[in-house]
Amino acid sequence: MSVSVQHLVKIYGAQRAVNDISFEAHKGEVLGFLGPNGAGKSTTMKVITGYLPQSEGIVKVCDFDVASAPMEARKRVGYLPEHNPLYREMYVVEYLRFMGRIHELSDLDARIRELIDRTGLQSHRSKRIRELSKGYRQRVGLAQALLHNPQVLILDEPTSGLDPNQIVEIRQLIRDLGREKTVILSTHILGEVEAVCDRAVIINKGKLVANASIAELQQQFSGQNIITIEVLGKTDEQALRSIQHVTQVRKLSEQRWQLVSPAQYDIRAEVFAFAVSNRLTLLELHKELFSVEDIFHQLTR
Repeated sequence: MSVSVQHLVKIYGAQRAVNDISFEAHKGEVLGFLGPNGAGKSTTMKVITGYLPQSEGIVKVCDFDVASAPMEARKRVGYLPEHNPLYREMYVVEYLRFMGRIHELSDLDARIRELIDRTGLQSHRSKRIRELSKGYRQRVGLAQALLHNPQVLILDEPTSGLDPNQIVEIRQLIRDLGREKTVILSTHILGEVEAVCDRAVIINKGKLVANASIAELQQQFSGQNIITIEVLGKTDEQALRSIQHVTQVRKLSEQRWQLVSPAQYDIRAEVFAFAVSNRLTLLELHKELFSVEDIFHQLTR
């Protein structure tokens, strides 16, 4: 795995900001790292990046221990913190060149051109950072985090301040990066987790409360399957109840229905067979799922 967090504890005075959490993040996935304000998310990410020392536990990045081999671990991490620290009097290209020299990168100008294109900064490359909107400053921070081509990318609220079109572009970039790197994404936009992430880790009051794929969490918390259908043709509640494993039928309109079954039974094939045998035209057939927002509220309220 690219990131391994085992029994991590971080203590500030008498407060345990992070209380014995363990999880892993792997290459080729985007991991959503979630929790309410004060849950310990930022503290955990700062420990992974080597910005803060842990009180207990072991944290490794690409098999390098962040405590005993901090420089080797840091070389493999790109970090965009929530409050994006930039030298605002610098021009965009000047800032990226400055950061590239810190990383001792070769062929730096070509790398900067590539990242300016990839993060959509072409028309702003010659502006001072202080002249940019918050959304474009986020793009500069993201370009900085990617500059040294890290194996692990840690993003804290990366779409903060972006307009809807920019959010779509940055989410697509994160998905693309997730195919080749390990991405840990922290966000308060829970719909973003469903749109971008493969798996979610949720912490509350410093403790781990969930660690699973999005689909597994949705299945775990729904407790039942709910299928919504829209049909052309005559049917009724009694006929729909005859479908195997259907326990409840809800009429939404003359043509739309919801069919409920126990969580272990996916009845979509049976519904399709029912429609065929009764000469019904299916205009809609989809499985309703708990949203990440629903799950988050259940685990952290």
